[in-house]
Amino acid sequence: MINITSAALPAVHAATETSEVGNPAVNISIFLAFVAVTLVVVIRASKSTATAADYYAGGRSFSGTQNGLAIAGDYLSAASFLGIVGAIAINGYDGFLYSIGFFVAWLVALLLIAEPLRNTGKFTMADVLSFRLRQRPVRVAASISTLAVTFFYLLAQMAGAGALVSLLLGIGSKTGQSLVIVIVGIIMIVYVLVGGMKGTTWVQIIKACLLVAGVAVMTVWILALFGFNLSAILGAAVETNGNPEMLNPGLQYGISEISKIDFISLCLAMVLGAAGLPHVLMRFYTVPTAKEARTSVVWAITLIGAFYLFTLVLGFGAAALIGSDRILAAPGGVNSAAPLLAFELGGSILMGLIAAVAFATILAVVAGLAITASASFAHDIYTSVLKHGDSDPRQELRVAKATIVVIGIVSIAGGIGAQGQNIAFLVALAFAVAASANLPTILYSLYWKRFTTRGALWSMYGGLISAVLLIIFSPVMSGAEKSMIQGVDFHLIPLSNPGIISIPLSFLLGFLGSITERRLEDPKKQAEMEVRSLTGVGAEKAVNH
Repeated sequence: MINITSAALPAVHAATETSEVGNPAVNISIFLAFVAVTLVVVIRASKSTATAADYYAGGRSFSGTQNGLAIAGDYLSAASFLGIVGAIAINGYDGFLYSIGFFVAWLVALLLIAEPLRNTGKFTMADVLSFRLRQRPVRVAASISTLAVTFFYLLAQMAGAGALVSLLLGIGSKTGQSLVIVIVGIIMIVYVLVGGMKGTTWVQIIKACLLVAGVAVMTVWILALFGFNLSAILGAAVETNGNPEMLNPGLQYGISEISKIDFISLCLAMVLGAAGLPHVLMRFYTVPTAKEARTSVVWAITLIGAFYLFTLVLGFGAAALIGSDRILAAPGGVNSAAPLLAFELGGSILMGLIAAVAFATILAVVAGLAITASASFAHDIYTSVLKHGDSDPRQELRVAKATIVVIGIVSIAGGIGAQGQNIAFLVALAFAVAASANLPTILYSLYWKRFTTRGALWSMYGGLISAVLLIIFSPVMSGAEKSMIQGVDFHLIPLSNPGIISIPLSFLLGFLGSITERRLEDPKKQAEMEVRSLTGVGAEKAVNH
């Protein structure tokens, strides 16, 4: 085993001896300064937000490069930064599987879904799903599934926000962290209400640049401490934690047969889930042409791929320089690995900067989620269903903003309940719900001519209900040491992730619903959708009206 370099030794000793993480006054000052700067950006962007297209899609005024940065900012959530670094620091090889899964998921979304979806729709996923199917029932189902996916994704972001700010302020109690989540939730609601998609996009661009730059600096710093030798980092991680199994598969998902099945379920959810995430897919509606959409894809792949490689060094670096015991004992638990690592490397200043970037990560993703959910309810249910497509645009915006407030309140409550959970794991649950409720219907709508409205409804409702029920009656909710509800045990299913059951079931229901329905859809609309999705012909006219 290669010994840790002398330059890194003080950091290891500091990690074991330090009881307070930096200077809370310095930490929170940097954090508040960053919040103020981004709020100014949001307010400036809000001055040009007047129409539904401005609020939902930023007026389609962003270039491919800008949108690529924003996509990376939207996709690289708190789970990617805080959750994955913590998962690698605690579980080693098994933790890095989250990085691999999320990156492969992005590629699946790009190859199968992104451009056809953008060419076909206007603002939301429901625009695409209802293009050649019956409008009202499909829009309602798509909106319900969008709201459900948004809720599960928000759980992770709010739990991450609470853990992060609690670490900055040294708050260890559950009550204190709950109060932090409430305050953070209110700040996020204000951001989205003021800025809309334009403000959200600029926050995502700023956040993506700062996140990738900050992570790159930390990665090079850690590599320099160990003589740019990855083997030395891995060896030091094993030595610090006294667990050589960190470098082998199976530490988290190889203990029993159930855990192995759970791992397969997790992989299915992660690889297929991104293609069903409405808030990520909605980003492709913010560019004016299909060419700019493809440009944004190149930028997004570059940044996202580099970031997930960096997490390998950060995770094992945290394991080597800090150790799992101190990470788990800190406010926020496993999610505190990245901020603690920043403190060990550069003290309170670097920790404050990285924490501010992490908060921007949470803020940007939550803003994107809230915009998507509000657009889904206001555009799909209020305007298209309740008002039969004939509503005052100003009233639609008011409904959208009211929806954001409701979503914010619900997410605050959910974030309080999800405290202590690894946020990468929570996002994997959101991926499972998205893959179950949305992905089969999207794929069938784009690529299967025989697909019908009944198939869409069976697939969306069946996938959503089965995924949610499997989560409710799993160890995630009760019966385990880290369950959301302690003191009770009503779990019936041993699997923590429902993907292995709910995703195939949703595909099957979509198939059965379609072949058993005698009423076929309009062949002209099918042909129009196929041409538009594959070539983009007619898409520019659609998105500008």
